[in-house]
Amino acid sequence: MHFHDDALFPECQEKLVITCAPYGPEWEPNDFREDLPLTMEEHIQKAVDCYEAGATVLHIHVRELDGKGSKRLSKFNELLAGLREAVPDMILQVGGSISFAPEGEGADAKWLSDDTRHMLAELDPKPDQVTIAINTSQMNIMELMTADDIAGTSMERPELAAAYREMTVPAGPEWVEEHLRRLQAAGIQPHFQLSSIPQLETVERLIRRGVYTGPLNLTWVGIGGGFDGPNPYNIMNFVQRVPDGACLTLETLMRSVLPVNTMATAMGLHNRCGNEDTIWGRKGEKMTSVQQIQQLVRIAGELGREVATGKEARDIYKIGETYRDADETLAKLGYAPNRRPGQVGFTQHA
Repeated sequence: MHFHDDALFPECQEKLVITCAPYGPEWEPNDFREDLPLTMEEHIQKAVDCYEAGATVLHIHVRELDGKGSKRLSKFNELLAGLREAVPDMILQVGGSISFAPEGEGADAKWLSDDTRHMLAELDPKPDQVTIAINTSQMNIMELMTADDIAGTSMERPELAAAYREMTVPAGPEWVEEHLRRLQAAGIQPHFQLSSIPQLETVERLIRRGVYTGPLNLTWVGIGGGFDGPNPYNIMNFVQRVPDGACLTLETLMRSVLPVNTMATAMGLHNRCGNEDTIWGRKGEKMTSVQQIQQLVRIAGELGREVATGKEARDIYKIGETYRDADETLAKLGYAPNRRPGQVGFTQHA
């Protein structure tokens, strides 16, 4: 991404799109019962509260009444129907892992099978987005957790911590290409969740080969454990490689969330918060998803950056847009065009 001399002036920036992830699938309800919804009514009310606080993208997981993360697509359909009625302007973004929480004591923390995740393209009503991982990788969410982060929570249990420490993201090339095909055929926009520059490079190759032809909405996920860590150099190296026509959100975990989100807001990028990312405000003090949104809105106000409405966020994300082919996609996103046979030297769009 290119930064002009005036790029940090709020009047030169897009309005801020705040994503909230308020369903915290890694936590057990008693870890923060005040903020972790259990019933369907609580799930829907949480979305309403987040929207009214200023979030315009809702990252969706759903919990069963026994407290475990649901792996039933029928539950997602039920929640999506309720959300379409309760928060019609909100961008509904289903988490592509469905639920990575262990199903019981001693069980692995794992993403569901390839075939099951493909079925997200068949959700009814359909979401606006489904997040998609690129390239199989380690996802050890415990690596950056401190003793303060897990104090008094279920993650103090050694068997649960061990399960999350060994978690991997299955996202091989055959699955990715088929998943992108199904999502695009269903009119669902993929939202790319990327842990590093190599994954961004894979996305560029998919675009150059015409596998994906549409707007590029990205989240840089800096959670360590196989992903980038929340190091400002990692962030800026990634930002530098993102094309100017993309829409980039920054995401991290625990008490790194606030400083990284503040950086995103100041730089004209977008941010994400909620109890899936952190349950903490100041050290040792819990903070609800709504309080986190309100805090980001205050910070944006201090910086003079306006927060997008739901309808404005849809325009920024280009929900519903598709492009004709690889050439149009590359031009829209600001990537250099594909090299023509026999062409030498630098390539550029006319």
